[in-house]
Amino acid sequence: MAAAFYLHARPMHRNFPPVIRADTKLLLLGSLPGAVSLAQRRYYAHPQNQFWRLVGAVIGRDLAAMDYEARLAALLDAGIGLWDTVAAATREGSLDAAIRLHEASDLAGLAATLPGLSAIGFNGGTSARIGRRQLAGFAGPALIDLPSSSPAYTLSFDRKLAAWRQIADWL
Repeated sequence: MAAAFYLHARPMHRNFPPVIRADTKLLLLGSLPGAVSLAQRRYYAHPQNQFWRLVGAVIGRDLAAMDYEARLAALLDAGIGLWDTVAAATREGSLDAAIRLHEASDLAGLAATLPGLSAIGFNGGTSARIGRRQLAGFAGPALIDLPSSSPAYTLSFDRKLAAWRQIADWL
């Protein structure tokens, strides 16, 4: 008797719309929102993710103490936009290593709509790998690889912040 095998379909997770304004100077790109962020429909919603602390330290605002809408407004006022390099993918859990069957975001298309864009920062290695591939041959903004703000990336906060401070040069 032949064994029956069933394929377990994993749900396709989708990124959020970009948070941008026409005057965006720096676009920060994650890979794909994690499980907590997807559940809350908010960028970097996991309480241990250091994104809001890192960017807040760079722009001199305590973003972590603000409510979500105020955080986004403060980023936009600083000339910073947010999006993700992955438009959709299957993933079990929140680790980038578990991303499968990904569809890339149209980064070049978005960047072309931002006339003042001077730099694109990649939050972590997966974001950089996928994003740089998408932007190959696209002339324009500087591309900056940043250490992941994820708690899974165990570099100390101070070392992450030292690397993240370079984005101030583009604001």
